[in-house]
Order: sequence, then C-alpha cells, then structure tokens
Amino acid sequence: MCGRYAVTTDPALLAAEIDAEDETEGTALDVPGYNVAPTTNIVAVVARHSREQPDDAPTRRLRGMRWGLLPSWQKTLSGPPLFNARAESVAEKPAFRNAIKSKRCLIPMDGWYEWQVLEPDVKKPRKQPLYMTPRDGTRMYMAGLWSVWRPAGAGLDVPPVLSATVLTTDAVGPLREVHDRMPLVLTPDVFDEWLNPDGAADPLLLAPPALDVAERIEIRPVSTLVNAVANTGPELIERVEPGSEPGQLSLL
Repeated sequence: MCGRYAVTTDPALLAAEIDAEDETEGTALDVPGYNVAPTTNIVAVVARHSREQPDDAPTRRLRGMRWGLLPSWQKTLSGPPLFNARAESVAEKPAFRNAIKSKRCLIPMDGWYEWQVLEPDVKKPRKQPLYMTPRDGTRMYMAGLWSVWRPAGAGLDVPPVLSATVLTTDAVGPLREVHDRMPLVLTPDVFDEWLNPDGAADPLLLAPPALDVAERIEIRPVSTLVNAVANTGPELIERVEPGSEPGQLSLL
C-alpha cells in the first residue's frame, strides 16, 4: 500500500520535467512536502483536450487534487478516504470503474514510506519506517485515478473537488521484504497511453512493474519522526541506521 510519501519539487519544475501545463496556480497545495498524507492536496498529472479546440490532441496538465478519491455519486466529503486502489480490481469496484475508463493520472513521488514490523510476536510490535526511493535520485510517477465531485444538488457554478487515488499492485523483488503491496510505478514509455482520456488503457499496464524497476529502488531506514504527520523536512528522508534512535531495535 502507499499511505505516505515525499515529493520535494515545486509544481512548476514538475511541469517542465514532464512537459505539462501547470494548472495549479491559485490552488492550496500541501506539496512540495516530505510527509504527504491522505486527505491533503497533492499534485497529479492528467491529459485533457482543450475546451476551445476539443479535436486537438490531449495535452498533459498538472492539477491540484485531494488525496482520497471521491466517487461522483458520494453525497458528502466525509467517509474513509480512498487513497489507494488495488490495480487488479479497479475495473469492477463501483468507486473506481468509471475513473479507470478515462480519468487516469500520474502522481509524482520522490519516494514512499512503509513500516516494517520488528517484533511480530508481541502485542504492540515496534516498527521501523523505511523510505523507498530511486537509487539515482530521479523521480517516480505512480499510476493513479481521479474524479470530479460536487455536493449533491450543486450547480455547475460550484467549483468541483478534484480527487485522486494511488493504484497499488503486488510488490516485486526486494520490495516484497518490506510489504506485500507497492505503488504501481509506471515508466515514461507508457505515460501517454496511460493518460489517454479517449479510451481504455491496455490491461497490461495494470500488471506489477518489471523486476529491474524494483531493483533500482533503494530501501532506506529513516527516522521515526516520519510517524507523526505534522513532522516534515529533509531529515525525514535521511538514512538512520536501525537501532540508533532511543527505543528502536536493530533490523538484524
């Protein structure tokens, strides 16, 4: 699963990196950030046609979205945030089956966090936070879905809430030692096909990433400071040897 991540680049720079129009100006965002959590406002990449020239090819756009997908039929903002969706079943789940048809997105991340259980046989096991990030310092783009939501009975003059979810898949290679699930990492060669708003994506894009993709990801022990959502800053992604903090155990 993926319930916390880091993205430390300004949206304008992200837009240049992925050749997209930055449409986040004026949007209250919680990124860049080192401890991004569900229900906060994140950046997602979509591909849409121009309203003025609907027959033109779709272009990539960066948009601010709430992390936790809101199905269009949901009546209120309250309820468990749908911040993850299993790639294997999105086509069947009522909350996601419309979005998978034409509202697919990319969610940029420097890396994501998981917590590894150190004492599985005790009532309250201690956990070591781990940060998964590319070894070469590049960025990852995760497969996601998005939706447009308005309160029941609201007219088109009411600004919609855009929201998104991160797709997860079976963990691959060394990442299986951390968790049985991982975000669905997509490679640049399939970005256009995944984002295409005019048709369904090839089901093969929902398969787990190739082993070489997983092997390029570092599994880095980090500070327990990341446990609190209020904490943020570059110290959260710095390597901290297991057992070096008070109350921690070694992974060995």
